[in-house]
Amino acid sequence: MERRQGSAEARHDGPPATPRPAASIVLLRRGGKHSQRALEVLLLKRSEAAAFMPGLWVFAGGSVDPVDGDGPEGYRACARRELQEEAGIELPADEELVPFTRWITPEVVSRRFDAWFFLALAPAHSPPKVDEAEITEAGWFEPAAALAAEERGEMAFAFPTRTQIGWLAQHPTSEAALTAYRGNSPEPLMPVLEGEGEDARFVVPGIGESEPLRELRENIKSPRIP
Repeated sequence: MERRQGSAEARHDGPPATPRPAASIVLLRRGGKHSQRALEVLLLKRSEAAAFMPGLWVFAGGSVDPVDGDGPEGYRACARRELQEEAGIELPADEELVPFTRWITPEVVSRRFDAWFFLALAPAHSPPKVDEAEITEAGWFEPAAALAAEERGEMAFAFPTRTQIGWLAQHPTSEAALTAYRGNSPEPLMPVLEGEGEDARFVVPGIGESEPLRELRENIKSPRIP
């Protein structure tokens, strides 16, 4: 699916902008009575009017605010706050947030983020409630089903989101994913732009995989990031 780029995603050919600290929660559904229920992840659709990633399906997240604090706990506080603001879901204070990945926006993009992504389990009986302004839709998806929906043109993802969904697809349950990444210290991943026009690709150094910008050709697979 070809999508419209937001104004904040315009190509920037001058000195790279300084990335803003940001954080997201990759929220997984609890197994409940069905402990072996397949992993499902919460995805939110951004408004088509958004300046950054309009119309894309994303994880709940945003920029770190001064009220969130500094350091690792500031990132966690930001992720919790954004989940509540964007999806209406409040995590218990003692809910574990497991470091999953860390992505830095490519230098060619005008608005850049240094974003941490945390895995967490959703509280029981907590359906998402969107504001229908910044976020217009929300739902729980099995990772493989979400990727298939994109191939059919029914959903669209940014490169980092798609990649992380692909990694989640390797785990049969939410508990298995949390176990796999618990104790993880993710190294930052910053895609770089390679090529021009329709042949342009984002390449992730250290992973050795690339993907066309305009269509999904292959779901990137990766082992756990050391």
